[in-house]
Amino acid sequence: MQVLSARDITEQNQAQEALQIRENGRQKQSQKLLQLARSKTFQQGNLNAVLREITETAARTLLVERVGVWLYNKERSKIECIDLYDLSTKEHTFGKSLLKTNYPAYFQALEEERSIAAHDARNDIRTQELSESYLSVLGITSLLDAPIWVEGRLVGVVCHEHIGEGRQWTLEEETFAGSIADFVTLAIEASERNVVQEALRQSEAQFRAIFERSSIGIGLIDMKAQIVDTNLVLCEILGYSREEVYGKRFTDYISTERGDLKLYKQLMSRIRTDLKRTSRVGFQPSEHQEQLVDRHRIEMERRCLHQNGNLVWTHISVSVIPDSNGEPEFFLAMIEDITKRKQTELKLRASQEAAEAANRAKSEFLATMSHELRTPLNAIMGLSQLLQQEIVGSLNEKQNEYVNSIYSSGEHLLALINDILDLSKVEAGKEELLLSSLLVSDLCNYAIWTVRDRALEKGLQLTHEIDLEADICIADERRIKQMLLNLLTNAIKFTPAGQVSLVVKKVPQGITFTVSDTGIGIDSNQFEFLFEPFQQLDSQLNRQYEGTGLGLALTRKLARLHGGDVTFTSTLGKGSQFTLFLPNSVYSGDEADEGADFTLFSSSPAISTNKTILLVEEEENTATVLQDYLHTIGYQVKWIDNGNDFLKQVQNLQPDLVFFDFQLIRDVSILNLLNVLRQQPSWEDLPIVMMTLSEPLEEEITMLPGNANDYLVKPIRIVQLESVLMRYLS
Repeated sequence: MQVLSARDITEQNQAQEALQIRENGRQKQSQKLLQLARSKTFQQGNLNAVLREITETAARTLLVERVGVWLYNKERSKIECIDLYDLSTKEHTFGKSLLKTNYPAYFQALEEERSIAAHDARNDIRTQELSESYLSVLGITSLLDAPIWVEGRLVGVVCHEHIGEGRQWTLEEETFAGSIADFVTLAIEASERNVVQEALRQSEAQFRAIFERSSIGIGLIDMKAQIVDTNLVLCEILGYSREEVYGKRFTDYISTERGDLKLYKQLMSRIRTDLKRTSRVGFQPSEHQEQLVDRHRIEMERRCLHQNGNLVWTHISVSVIPDSNGEPEFFLAMIEDITKRKQTELKLRASQEAAEAANRAKSEFLATMSHELRTPLNAIMGLSQLLQQEIVGSLNEKQNEYVNSIYSSGEHLLALINDILDLSKVEAGKEELLLSSLLVSDLCNYAIWTVRDRALEKGLQLTHEIDLEADICIADERRIKQMLLNLLTNAIKFTPAGQVSLVVKKVPQGITFTVSDTGIGIDSNQFEFLFEPFQQLDSQLNRQYEGTGLGLALTRKLARLHGGDVTFTSTLGKGSQFTLFLPNSVYSGDEADEGADFTLFSSSPAISTNKTILLVEEEENTATVLQDYLHTIGYQVKWIDNGNDFLKQVQNLQPDLVFFDFQLIRDVSILNLLNVLRQQPSWEDLPIVMMTLSEPLEEEITMLPGNANDYLVKPIRIVQLESVLMRYLS
């Protein structure tokens, strides 16, 4: 037998989401830097006001608890806090200081590094000196410090302080912190000039500093789309020097798409509309300014033509710079190279498509495997049952032993097939739960009764205890029985002597089913493989305990599908304890039975009173088994291998019961025959039992309203067949 595995693409989806989050963060940072660059506060030369705006912007953009600006004193013996903004209280404070002699490693790092990104500040060699006197006192866990340089001299540091769980600083956040420090540098330089002309020149220097030091490409473009200026990063993206692109049309280097011209016209229209509105109502509050920034910018992803002929994927943000009269004068294009991200997206998309194709192939394979394996199993198990019933003659002791072995092997193979198919459906997200309100006592009694003989054969004590408050649970009846049986069967299998118990308790969040045993236990080295499909933990013991390795994997997946989980504790040589937790679920609708399990009868076959059965089955071995057994117990049976003569046979035979192969229903013409049959008053109550290869899905059941009374799952057990006969012919 061949098993096809599928790959979980959850990590790929998470990586794609992470890329989008980082992209949004970069856009936000670029926007805030641009707002700072245009801020009138810089032009006014008030250092305190500038620092307050910078620390607030940095704290809100990076979402850190505190941002402070610390500057050296004249003697350079310490740094003093000039402004500290607390995001929670929205307050600015100042006055604290740190002596250079007390923290030599930290001050040395400030001199030597562009930034200090301390994810674990209390243990980072650069910042751990601050732990006792500063970090621990204030609850700071992570630091992002950017030194402030003025004319090649270290004058201080911008400190971003994160409180709570440790934080991993990204490269984009480090770059943003460096830009914030550059803004502080510019603010200090601007504050040192008192004359208006010097302040104006410094304002130009501020923009030029940001222009040149930015980590993304920036281009200044006039209203005729001609390039006026570029920074070095944009030159690197395009592969040209400043001189080569000066005066050239910006659109010569950017691929355009239909609708781009319309976007630019809309941008210009918004600028002029908002300019008129501003002139009427006066100065806009800050929240309206932010809305204007959004309206005065367009963003797009376009490919740029590099000098070497290659196409470079970029993210472009275009905004408008007005002149002194407020009229649009320049376009400011901020361009970021996103080629690597695009390549990653393409790889992820290709991987996702490959995984989906593999998953489809796996589903098709499993469907084929199910049919191909179940067909011979129908004959193996069906004929074995006929031999066990001694319908064709008595068997001696050895023959009985062989027949029982054949049947039990068929049961084992059938269980393996069912587990593989169930696991595949759950992993593919195709398993649908039919939730209903269930009596816990009934579930436990069923599970204990089912495994009782196995426990008695091994001389094990089998007990169960149910909390009085744990009377009802909401679950899929078939699946919760399957989960409980998997846990109990495992416990019995791995318990040579002692006891196995099932304890049910009500907990605030739901209900727990705990299966405990005194068996061999599990080595702690094997814990990580316990819920992996096809893992046999006793492989080093020459597979002393048979099994498929699917039971626990399927049980956990089904539990999680319910919103619960399976946990365990185990000690090697002393036993294990597995706990199935199901949460309190909201269940609406009546509690009608959605298809109860067949009752297993141990009574002798019901002898008919000359009843007639029509058997519609295309697979010969299955038909032979059913026909021989039904003949033996006294029924008249007519077998046809297709549905074409179905109506004619019903009219001629006047059957009391019909067994119908579900595979034939997929033929629309056969389905129509059933509908025609039900429309005739004399046959509207004729019992029709479908024979399926697996438990039919809910949509398959609802596809046959009024057509089918019941169904049997192949290979058909005699006890199930007797149950149907007693139900409809007794």
